[in-house]
Amino acid sequence: MTQALIQIRNLHFSRGQNKIFDGIDMDISAGRITAIMGPSGTGKTTLLKMIGGQLHPEAGEVIVDGQNVHRLKRSELYQLRKKMGMLFQSGALLTDLTVFENIAYPLREHTNLSESMIYSMVLIKLQAVGLSAAHTLMPAELSGGMARRVALARALALDPMMIMYDEPFTGQDPISLGVLVKLIQETNSALKLTSIMVSHDVNETMSIADDVKIISQGKVVAAGTRQEIEQSDSAWVRQFIDGQADGPVPFHYPGETIEQQLMKVTK
Repeated sequence: MTQALIQIRNLHFSRGQNKIFDGIDMDISAGRITAIMGPSGTGKTTLLKMIGGQLHPEAGEVIVDGQNVHRLKRSELYQLRKKMGMLFQSGALLTDLTVFENIAYPLREHTNLSESMIYSMVLIKLQAVGLSAAHTLMPAELSGGMARRVALARALALDPMMIMYDEPFTGQDPISLGVLVKLIQETNSALKLTSIMVSHDVNETMSIADDVKIISQGKVVAAGTRQEIEQSDSAWVRQFIDGQADGPVPFHYPGETIEQQLMKVTK
C-alpha cells in the first residue's frame, strides 16, 4: 500500500454564506499523480491553497509529510513550502526577468549555491522541459505553451518532493497540450515526485492520473484509481466525465426560483 504524503481530515471552509468544503476527507499517495476534478466553483484551487498554507480552514486538518500545515510557525511553514513546487494557471513568470533569471530566482533566495552552480542548475532544469536554448528570452517572447514549460522548470528548481498543478492545460494548443501531458508524466516518474493536478480537461488528465478525486457541493463524491473512476456508474461521476448537462449538479444556481423573485417585484 502506497503511503499517503498528504492527509486531509474533516476539512471545512466557507466564503461568506457559500460552503466550499463540508467535511472533506482525502488521502494523496506519495509517488503518484492525483487528479482533483469537479465542476467549476467547487474549491479545487482552494484546496491547493489549503495544502500550501495560504488559506486556513474553519475546521479540520491538512497533514503534509507528517506536519499539520496550519499549526506550523511561519518559519516552519516556509521550510515545508520549499519542498512544494507550484505551477500556477497563468504561469506567473516575473515579466521583467529573463527565462534564466526566473528559474534562478528561487535558487538565489533559498540556497547558498555559487553562481556557476546556479547557472548549471538552471540549464539542467530548462533542458528537462526542452527549453535550454531559450534561457535568454523574456516572458513576453514566449508562446503560451513555452511559458507553462518554463514555469514547470521553475517549480522543479529546488528539487521538491511534490508539485501542485493548477489547470496546467488551460488555453493550450493540441501540440503544447500533448507536450505538457508528457512532461508531467515523465517528470513525476523520473524524479519520483508526488503530483497533484487540478484540471477541467477530462481526457488529458485521465490519461496520466493514477488516482482521481471528484469533489462537488463541498464533498468528495468519488475517489479511486483512474480505471475505477472510468468504470464507475455513479451519477456524479458520469455527469462530469461525460460532460452531461443534466445530473446531480444542477444547472441553476441554488436559491429562490424565478417565480419567487418576480413575485417580489409585482407586490
